[in-house]
Amino acid sequence: MALPQVVIVGRPNTGKSSLFNWLVGKRLAIVDPTAGVTRDRMSYLLCHEGRYFELVDTGGMGINDVDDLTAEIEEQIDHAIESADVVLFVVDAQAGLMSHDAEVAQRLRYIQQPIICVANKADVQSMDAAAAEFYRLGRGKLICTSTKQNRNRTGLLDMIVDRLPAEVDPEDEPAEAILPEMRVALVGRRNTGKSTFINTLVNAERMIVSEVPGTTRDSVDVRFELDGKAFIAIDTPGVKRGKAIKTDLDFYSLHRAQRSIRRADVVLIFFDPTQRISKVDRQLCDYVTDQYKPCIFVVNKWDLMADSMPTEKWVTYLHDTFRTMQYAPIAFITGQTGKNVKALLNHGQMLFKQTRERVTTGRLNRLVAAAVAKNPPPIHKGRPAKVYYATQVGVQPPTLVLFCNNPSAFSQPYRRYLLKVFRDNLPFAEVPIKLYLRKREPGDSRDEIVASPAAESVAENDVAPS
Repeated sequence: MALPQVVIVGRPNTGKSSLFNWLVGKRLAIVDPTAGVTRDRMSYLLCHEGRYFELVDTGGMGINDVDDLTAEIEEQIDHAIESADVVLFVVDAQAGLMSHDAEVAQRLRYIQQPIICVANKADVQSMDAAAAEFYRLGRGKLICTSTKQNRNRTGLLDMIVDRLPAEVDPEDEPAEAILPEMRVALVGRRNTGKSTFINTLVNAERMIVSEVPGTTRDSVDVRFELDGKAFIAIDTPGVKRGKAIKTDLDFYSLHRAQRSIRRADVVLIFFDPTQRISKVDRQLCDYVTDQYKPCIFVVNKWDLMADSMPTEKWVTYLHDTFRTMQYAPIAFITGQTGKNVKALLNHGQMLFKQTRERVTTGRLNRLVAAAVAKNPPPIHKGRPAKVYYATQVGVQPPTLVLFCNNPSAFSQPYRRYLLKVFRDNLPFAEVPIKLYLRKREPGDSRDEIVASPAAESVAENDVAPS
């Protein structure tokens, strides 16, 4: 299963960022009495009672931002709630029930995920009785906490873990598990042939196809089957540059396209080979990367270029442009005639399967030992960096955690080296991997990973150099 997300929401100044820092155990989010300090989402990997989850901090709901970023803040909050498995609705026990709390509760009214109402700033137990007024909001089980006095941290974490989705034991899953219906989002600039591609898939004029750029203004789901496998194709509006967004329709088209990417299991990024890669394409790929979505670069309308340009030239062009996405496969198709369309979907199915793969802890630790033996991490402030333990904690995307003595000692180039090793040696060759480095917890007595003779053999033969 994907790594669960626990999202903190509430009106401004209820202590959401303080709660985030308190649960995390370090000062990451900015804490300030000025409303609106937190704007972007901030996340951190937590583990309690053996369950891993991402804790996500959000900005205050209903804030009028002084820099006119209210819409962006609200969008980030909506994205976080959309992906939440558990919601922490934070209120202020000292200020009492306020009208803005009721507005937040109204926004959460149709949320199906479990909600915990956290009455924060309840510094003494005598405040708990007065906090019972928050039950009037009708939003989840109430717990009183105090980040200042360190009250009920364990109790809150216990409540969170109790409400996380049931954990599936990989050993209980059948060896050849049937993949569920795969959602494929088609994204790209305007007039790159996305709707024509879907019409070819379903053998029907299901979508409006036109040479006028921007015909599709909403994201549309089309269900179909291919070789007995079920798919949902999400046709999205063509994306414009930010400065070119002049109407409400354009604004909502962009946001619906982004939402389609978040909903998708695999993203097909369409390019027109008759046009150069633009800033829009780069921004779109950055968004796909930020969401850790597997993707395929789809060069459509290749029939227009096949006689004048070799495919290798466009492959090099894409790799040079998107250097951090070297793992993404590239497909050359003609949506109008259906050439290579079936092979493209089959490859998408392979990516979907890769995102759901799990590797054993033993195999992962042997590989990390081999990688470290082949290319040790750099010395940081006179001390060697050490890796004690590695484990996979989630899928879709594959999520790996390395416990070490000092996460900051592992530079970005070295992390990229580790990711390359994982892709070269694990069943995640063409999909994004989410990698966390965490400091070993006090009391954890696991020794540093040391390469065994077998692991050293792997290092010599299989692990690619940095």
